[in-house]
Amino acid sequence: MEFQAPRGTTDVLPDDQRYWRYVENTASQVAESFGYRRIDTPVFEDTNLYIRSIGDSTDIVEKETYTFSDRGGDSLTLRPEGTASVCRAYIQHGMHNMPQPVRLFYLCPNFRYERPQAGRFRAFHQFGIEAFGESDPYIDAEVIEVSWRFLTSVGIDDISLRINSIGDSNCRPKYVDALQTYYQNYSQSLCPDCVRRLETNPLRLLDCKIESCQPVIQSAPKSTEYLCLPCNAHWVQLQEYLETTGIGYEIDNTLVRGLDYYSRTVYEITPPTERRTNVIAGGGRYDGLLEQLGGPATPGIGFGMGIERVIENIKRLEIDIASNPKLSIMFAHIGEGAKKEAISLSSQIRRLGKESFVGPSRGLRSQMRYASHMNSSHVIIIGDDELSTGLYTLRDLSKGDQTEITADGILNFVKTHDIGQKVD
Repeated sequence: MEFQAPRGTTDVLPDDQRYWRYVENTASQVAESFGYRRIDTPVFEDTNLYIRSIGDSTDIVEKETYTFSDRGGDSLTLRPEGTASVCRAYIQHGMHNMPQPVRLFYLCPNFRYERPQAGRFRAFHQFGIEAFGESDPYIDAEVIEVSWRFLTSVGIDDISLRINSIGDSNCRPKYVDALQTYYQNYSQSLCPDCVRRLETNPLRLLDCKIESCQPVIQSAPKSTEYLCLPCNAHWVQLQEYLETTGIGYEIDNTLVRGLDYYSRTVYEITPPTERRTNVIAGGGRYDGLLEQLGGPATPGIGFGMGIERVIENIKRLEIDIASNPKLSIMFAHIGEGAKKEAISLSSQIRRLGKESFVGPSRGLRSQMRYASHMNSSHVIIIGDDELSTGLYTLRDLSKGDQTEITADGILNFVKTHDIGQKVD
């Protein structure tokens, strides 16, 4: 072929659409059950929004953003993650004047120029939530619970929660100093990225996935040992609140997440798969980010998870997502007069809000195969004999039953039909 989908992107074909609708509908239902309301933001933003929020020394900003100048000379960036845009919207639209906390969720496409691999794409989709205006750790536990309940609701229940606290601007500098001092002793054995991170973004040293760096990471100072009194109280309370939800967790002192804006709580949820891209959900607190973007001092916390990765795990676990069958009628027709009648009746059925379409202009057997391919629940057969008598053949494809029915009877059937009922 001359053209194919760009590297790192994928087409969602009709057979996979049911997975996407299932995940999106469940995400909305779970988020709304916790009081979150949907927000949609532009697919591109001012480039400086991401530099100021994500950090100019992160891999995303340094290597992975799709940035371009528009015809007016403004530098714009395709959205690489959801939080910064929602923070910008919160500030721009004066949501700080609303009763706090403000709970928001989103389902959106994101774009990062990174090496494509299993579960990781350059154009991908996220389900995420953000909660603004509440510093109490109960909201941290709530955000974690939303992500956990969503995953278990779609059938992914063999998962593990890891949590950590990286402190705040008051206590983190001391920890960073200790981390740099420790790593200086191993500078000759670090990978090239970690040599750079040692100077530009020391916390990211703990996020390295290179095998040779793992022994150094495991013996590194722990952030929880450097927490100030308020951060430590927040950390202890978070664990108490998590225990009341019944969600088990593991403390992971190497967990830092990859973005500069995180503070205090960070967490990740993983299924039991051994590979680099096994994190299925992650997030944390970002107190100070909104102030950094020009808004009032406002605490915030949220998470993001890749929808493609969720669907990958649903398929891996062979989770049955079959929904209730819907009424879908195909008209099989033989002859020009029958085709016109099929077009008319099919149009009337669609005006009733039901699915109906006309079969291809081929033989009856071929039309029946097409109905099966289209997952039709019923076929109505119209030919010369049916036109002359006014009695059409209605065939239930799930049961193999068939009966004769008039045009008016078809419309009444559609209005009152439940899948599985028998037509008299």
